[in-house]
Amino acid sequence: MDVAQLKPVVEAIIFASDGPVTPKMLKNFIDESNGVDFEKVIEALNDDYQSSGRAIQIVRVAGGYQMTTRPEFATWIRKMYMGRTSNRLSRAALETLAIIAFKQPISKAEVAAIRGVNSDGVIKNLLERRLITISGRGEGIGRPLLYSTTPEFLQYFGINDISDLPKPREIEELFGEGKYVDQIIEALSSGDASEEPQEDNHQESETQNDA
Repeated sequence: MDVAQLKPVVEAIIFASDGPVTPKMLKNFIDESNGVDFEKVIEALNDDYQSSGRAIQIVRVAGGYQMTTRPEFATWIRKMYMGRTSNRLSRAALETLAIIAFKQPISKAEVAAIRGVNSDGVIKNLLERRLITISGRGEGIGRPLLYSTTPEFLQYFGINDISDLPKPREIEELFGEGKYVDQIIEALSSGDASEEPQEDNHQESETQNDA
C-alpha cells in the first residue's frame, strides 16, 4: 500500500484509538504497510485537513499520534465543557509535577525540600492518577523511593517527549501567583534540594482535593 492508500486506514485507527498510536503499533496493525514512513502519511493527512479547513489535526503525543481539535477552536470547545465537573490539577499538584519532571528521578524528601512543605498527599494523588511512578531507590540513608513521570503525564499535557517541556521560568505561567513559585523556579533553574521542608498550614490543605 502506498501513502494515498494508507491515509484512510491510518486515520481510522488514530480516530478510533483511546490513546496515542505509536508507529510500531501502526506497523503491527497494517500488514501491507511495506516499510512506508508513517510520518509522511501523517503529514499528508494534516495537509488534507488544513487545505480543506477541517477543525482537526494529528499531533505527536507521548511518542505516538493522536487526533485533536485545532488550537483556534479552543474557545468553542471550552464553552461546550463549561459547567462540567473539573478534572484539572491543583496548583500544588502542578508544582510537584514540575519538580519531578525537571529533577527526575527524585525522592519525596527532595520534592518537599524544594517546595518547602510536606508533599506526601500530593504525590499519593499523582501516583493514583498515574502521572508519576516509582522508578527506583536512591543511594542515600534508607534508600528512599524515587519518582519519575509517566507516558500518561506526557499525554495529559500534550507533550511528545520529556525534552519538549517548557523552560523553568515558563512554568510560572502554569502556576500563576503563589507562595512557593519563586523558590520552585529558582530550584528548577539551578539550585539543589538542600533545605529542610517547612511545616505550615499549607500542608494540611493540599492533602485534600489537590490533584
